[in-house]
Amino acid sequence: QVELVESGGGLVQAGGSLRLSCTASRLTLSTYTMGWFRQAPGKEREWVASTRRIGGGLYYADSVKGRFTISRDNAKNTVYLQMGSLKPEDTAVYYCAANTGSALKIVTAFEYWGQGTQVTVSS
Repeated sequence: QVELVESGGGLVQAGGSLRLSCTASRLTLSTYTMGWFRQAPGKEREWVASTRRIGGGLYYADSVKGRFTISRDNAKNTVYLQMGSLKPEDTAVYYCAANTGSALKIVTAFEYWGQGTQVTVSS
């Protein structure tokens, strides 16, 4: 059974940094378009960043552009989300997800999801 496992969340002060990791089992991440999403309490899940399976382009939501960086380490079968200049409004559960196509932002296009990791940014 395919499994995505996120780690690296936690509590950080505004302006701080965190690096989230997403490691896969029984799925080769290099062959999937990978995305990071987040969901704050009472809000819908929203797209944060993606990297295509072909071409490796990097794409970001306007709200995180310039502060977050998505990357892959294919040898470790892991995708990362480096988050900097964190703001209280970044507080959410962060999920990584994988899809076999090229969709970048649509929640329903992603076939596999991790369980999520909590990120809390204090002011």
